[in-house]
Amino acid sequence: MFDKNKLTIGLILYFIFLSFSFAKENYYEEAKKKFVKKELEASKFLFQKNIVFNPKDAKSYLYLAKIFNLEENEKEEEKNLDTTLLLDPANEEAMYMLIKIKLKNSNYSKVQDLKEKFSVICVKLCEKTKEINKTLKNIEPKNDT
Repeated sequence: MFDKNKLTIGLILYFIFLSFSFAKENYYEEAKKKFVKKELEASKFLFQKNIVFNPKDAKSYLYLAKIFNLEENEKEEEKNLDTTLLLDPANEEAMYMLIKIKLKNSNYSKVQDLKEKFSVICVKLCEKTKEINKTLKNIEPKNDT
């Protein structure tokens, strides 16, 4: 026969595992809803919680970068953008946001490097290249010859 205790423990473990599986899926969606509602602290907490269960979720890092942008925390924004691009090098939105930070800080050489990568990966935001080039002209080192 079978042991009722082992069956009971097995069922309990199965349902705990199922609840964790569903929970980690719901953290991202719930965090995104909170972000849309401008509930930034709750959204940030849920994205961070999602990252605990899914550390390679580039989308959560991107949304954290967006939250830090709204909070004007450039250091954390840039850190999350770097992580997004590490996990998803073709994420044009993250690349564009990082370019904007580098433009703001007048980091000409880094912007040039990122712009080249951006022009290769862009699909939806390609029109932003004109804006980047225009801003680059304003910070470009002038030749005094």
